[in-house]
Amino acid sequence: MIEAAMIWNEPNNKSHWDRELDPDWALFADMAIAAADAIAAENPDIPKVLGGISPIDPVFIESMKQRGLLDRLDAVAVHGFPLDWNLWQIQEWPEKLQEIRAVTDLPVWVSEVGVSSFGAEEVQAWGVDRTAELLVGRAPRIHWYSLYDLPSAWEATTRHREAEGSSYYRHFYMGLLREDGTPKPALERFARHAPAMGLCQWFHYQDHRLDDAVAWMKRLGVTHLRTGLSWADSFRPDALAWFDRQMEALADFDVTVTFCFTPEHRGLMPHHTSPPVEKEEFAAFCAEMIRRYGTAGRVETRTPKLALG
Repeated sequence: MIEAAMIWNEPNNKSHWDRELDPDWALFADMAIAAADAIAAENPDIPKVLGGISPIDPVFIESMKQRGLLDRLDAVAVHGFPLDWNLWQIQEWPEKLQEIRAVTDLPVWVSEVGVSSFGAEEVQAWGVDRTAELLVGRAPRIHWYSLYDLPSAWEATTRHREAEGSSYYRHFYMGLLREDGTPKPALERFARHAPAMGLCQWFHYQDHRLDDAVAWMKRLGVTHLRTGLSWADSFRPDALAWFDRQMEALADFDVTVTFCFTPEHRGLMPHHTSPPVEKEEFAAFCAEMIRRYGTAGRVETRTPKLALG
């Protein structure tokens, strides 16, 4: 069920880690080391992956190496959105991977890559094919972000928000499916590249899209999925029941589970990007999730890939 455990999400992005509280990432490294050790104690066979970095920054990876974090990990990951947010062009993907490989011998995963349909759905469809051309065979895991558009009534997980201008609204158009569940042209393009390309889909607490998402992923031939289990959500009512339902629904996939998001009442500041008051509490959450979901044998049965028509 759990193929890999990913520790945090975009730790070098201020939308996911508060650098004002931890300017040199010392607190992050200590927390991640504690989490990696806790995961390994529960199940040493589950690979541990550094949360995908955004921007792609070899200096950050060097810093994590110097702090001893990479010694506890089995892979690092990067995120890239060159047609929407990054200050580099899509054809630079191979060079961006090489920048990270130059500073670590660990495998480099692409745990989020995507193209929004904010400007035109045809651009997104082209972007799927071009991304596959540039990345398939160059990274051991590629997770396309995402299956669904973000519902317009929800907020994007960013601390910039409307200050980003049009960049903020691109967050809502990253899916292969529109908010109402209808396919975009990019969906058929993606199907041509599965299972070499997996998906990244975050499921919110009690997400109404879960069952439909599973049906679509099986129809597309997806085998590798990246999602998250939120430490903050673990304090919601019936959280374990929701986690159980989510992980049971995803049992037919090789799942990279991302552990992240600080509960407001357990952070140095009341925000999900804050370092925790006690790093051991985050480590204990990771250990509990691995104990609950990381010991079952991997499911080998696959649902046949179906036609999209």
